[in-house]
Amino acid sequence: MTESVKAQENFVVGLGQLVDRSLARWDVPSAARARLINVSENATYLVDDGAGFKSILRVHRPNYHSRRAIECELAWSRALGQEGGVATPAFFAGRDGEPIQTVPSDVSGEERHMVMFAFVDGSEPDPDQDLVKPFEQLGQMAALTHDHSIRWRKPSPFVRPRWVEETVFGDSATWGDWRAAPRVDWEIRAILERLETTVLSRLRAFGKPAESFGLIHADMRLANLLIHDGEQPRLIDFDDCGFGWFLYDFAASISFMEDHPQVPALKQAWIQGYRAKRTLRVADEREIDTFVMFRRMALLAWIGSHIEVETARQLAPTFAEATAKLAEAYLRDLV
Repeated sequence: MTESVKAQENFVVGLGQLVDRSLARWDVPSAARARLINVSENATYLVDDGAGFKSILRVHRPNYHSRRAIECELAWSRALGQEGGVATPAFFAGRDGEPIQTVPSDVSGEERHMVMFAFVDGSEPDPDQDLVKPFEQLGQMAALTHDHSIRWRKPSPFVRPRWVEETVFGDSATWGDWRAAPRVDWEIRAILERLETTVLSRLRAFGKPAESFGLIHADMRLANLLIHDGEQPRLIDFDDCGFGWFLYDFAASISFMEDHPQVPALKQAWIQGYRAKRTLRVADEREIDTFVMFRRMALLAWIGSHIEVETARQLAPTFAEATAKLAEAYLRDLV
């Protein structure tokens, strides 16, 4: 066992102990116990008493989102569910009436913000299943989300991240420099630097028109969709919501599967669903693949800066090479 893996295991154990001590902050059954189900930007736990009560507890990564930023996320998620026609997960206030509980951490020595959400039935779609119908529904959901984004009166101050040129490619990129990702050798770097230059040029030419840029979910990938008994897919996890191009939401929906043979059909289904609820300009449709590559480069940087996360470790051996192949195809198609 490597030192980094051992340290991660010790960290997870310590975080679990912190969660166990914190459950009393909510009005949950005394028999409820928390089980870790995912670690990414945050740690996510299933809280279950074995007798019918279930909820989802999100433990925020230190220094990623401020308390105010989380308040803004919850405000938009609730408003979207109440006004926007998109089902969003409810969240529970603690015993003190606050939806965000801030807990001193013995694990890192820093405060941890926690939010408890209602449990939503459903399962993550399998990328090898036929996803055309769910992606048409997802396109409709995205259109409703974007319409609400434009008309919603945001609380002030409204604090959320931006998913734009400088936060993906800049010196202070949110997820770091893609060049530091595993397996980015000189040949791959040369291809991806050409890609970066091209994507930046096209994004700057595209601009940020009000009808195409605003508050977005920013992480509509399969892991954040739940399908249950043929119902409309449910959208969860607004943790990355922020300001960006609306088409970034399509790009995020095919995260980590951009080279899957089903993607062209999924893109057309998403566009069809979107246009059933909202106008999509021809100029926007023409740049969808640019946003796909923009998101893909952000994910490459994410893998490099989150290598302790299991998903990143699994993808790391092949992700840079596959990204370079996608980049070559994208650049070739522009000619």
